[in-house]
Amino acid sequence: MAKTPRKRTRRVRKEPEVTALLVPVERIERSILLIRGEKVILDADLAALYGVSTSRLNEQVRRNQGRFPSDFVFQLTAEEFSALRSQNAISNAGRGGRRYPPYAFTEHGALMAANVLSSERAVAASVMEQRYDSQFKQVFAAIRALMMPLDRSDGGRIGF
Repeated sequence: MAKTPRKRTRRVRKEPEVTALLVPVERIERSILLIRGEKVILDADLAALYGVSTSRLNEQVRRNQGRFPSDFVFQLTAEEFSALRSQNAISNAGRGGRRYPPYAFTEHGALMAANVLSSERAVAASVMEQRYDSQFKQVFAAIRALMMPLDRSDGGRIGF
């Protein structure tokens, strides 16, 4: 009995499902804070956006310190952390909450974090900057617009 030749099947790498990976712009807007005059996203919020744990995100930042200069990411001081905790109801360390001040990521730091993480969302975020469709470009345009420095051309006046 003669053997029939096997068909060779080629594995095709499946691209991440684009629509399932989109994050509502409102969720990103709520995550952006103004700290030290910079618009930033805290590590816990960025980790949630990328679908990884905060400890995993911070671990990758530590392992890739050369990719994260001080204008990409910085750790909050104890005073900043205390003020943030009182404003945003972050739980105290004695109640199972954070035991150390969070890291704050600027726009460039958030994009660099996508490059060092391996979750589907993070991979899509790092790739979409370069080649994905207009939906992703709109999300990044919204992030960039929100992260732009505030215009203080009026001298910082409040009111009319």
